Amino acid sequence: MITDFNMSNQYRAKIHELIPGGAHTYSKGDDQFPQLSPAAIAYGKGAHVWDIDGNKFLDCSMGLTSVSLGHAYEPVLERVREELAKGVNFQRPAYIEMEMAEAFLALIPCHQMIKFAKNGSTVTTAAIKLARAYTGRRMVAFPSDHPFYSYDDWFIGQTACSKGVPPENAVLSVTYKSDDLVSLTELFEKYPGQIAGVISEPEKNFGLSENYLQQAIDLAHKHGALYIVDEMITGFKTDFPGSIKKYNVQPDLATWGKGIANGFSFCALTGKREIMDLGGIKNEGQEKVFLTSTTHGGETHAIAAGLATIKEFQEKNVIKHNHRIGDYFLTRVNAEISASGLNDQVQMAACNWMPVFIFKDASGVPSMGLRTLFLQEMIARGVLFQGSFVPCFSHTTDDIDFFAEAFRASLERYKEGLAVGYEKLLTGSPVKPVFRKYI
Repeated sequence: MITDFNMSNQYRAKIHELIPGGAHTYSKGDDQFPQLSPAAIAYGKGAHVWDIDGNKFLDCSMGLTSVSLGHAYEPVLERVREELAKGVNFQRPAYIEMEMAEAFLALIPCHQMIKFAKNGSTVTTAAIKLARAYTGRRMVAFPSDHPFYSYDDWFIGQTACSKGVPPENAVLSVTYKSDDLVSLTELFEKYPGQIAGVISEPEKNFGLSENYLQQAIDLAHKHGALYIVDEMITGFKTDFPGSIKKYNVQPDLATWGKGIANGFSFCALTGKREIMDLGGIKNEGQEKVFLTSTTHGGETHAIAAGLATIKEFQEKNVIKHNHRIGDYFLTRVNAEISASGLNDQVQMAACNWMPVFIFKDASGVPSMGLRTLFLQEMIARGVLFQGSFVPCFSHTTDDIDFFAEAFRASLERYKEGLAVGYEKLLTGSPVKPVFRKYI
């Protein structure tokens, strides 16, 4: 059992005086983990990480899903070192930018142009700008029950964390129920001729109805809007390169990030030429769209990491391995849940590319307190668990067996929590939702 978090406690006591939120993405914040957990990671290798107290953990979320091959994965590092020796940023584009553009677009036959960036919010906001420029409309639509699209006003203004966003900006974004054609249809009918584009993740962990994605694209086009597929999570997970291939659809634009460069900061916007070219400079006399302009978007080492990642996926059939690990995970963990008799309280999405969990109380209501207790118990047993599992190329069946053993023991503690109340077993406070109005 892991009980020593002394250095982590010292880190926690200081970091919030230096960094707002204590981290650079709210999902990594202290309010997202039990008190008995690592506050900072010292290093990672393969499917494991070590915290600043020297504790070793099996990693489950793999850099918030960004690490698709494994931490410090040598074939990627080798290509990165090669580029670092040449310099990482120049006054003109680096030659490697064309190499990546050709390689990435070869994976997506329905798209002809690409734009690089360093984070997902940059490319999703660029996609929104293109949709507005192409259609001449102002409004954008997205599912209200998908977790995150951007830190920019067009998205944050429609969340509980809207402070700092002018209300007149927020009203330009409208929402519908995800994966629901009736809800999306009603939205188009409510705002006829006003919606520039729909942006949505192509699928969630709990499945997708047959032909939904194609029907949603057709519906958007029927109403004169563009359809943007956000492959930030699904890319290099559901298929290679993502759900666009899995479902054989042709969205107008797509946004990519997370696992496409094995944790390095490389994101991309891809799309049809007639739309993307609005952000170009070759069409003299045409009004210019200032799409994105990022000094670090062309950093050579991150692009090299992306090229190396693509090569590994192509040559080693990484998707097949990751799905096989995911299938084994589902089998082992479902067996533990069934054996515990907690099927109504601990539920898992039957999703081999990223199983997610819901933790409920005795009456069947999701419970942050019981969820936090379960995280605490998994972490104590050497599994850095936050409620999901992201298979990567470095995960083995032995790792899944280790997870399952920790899961079994944690289920027993969960039963105790149901019986006597999680408050008696949990150290510290329950985790909180990222999107909440008050701290």
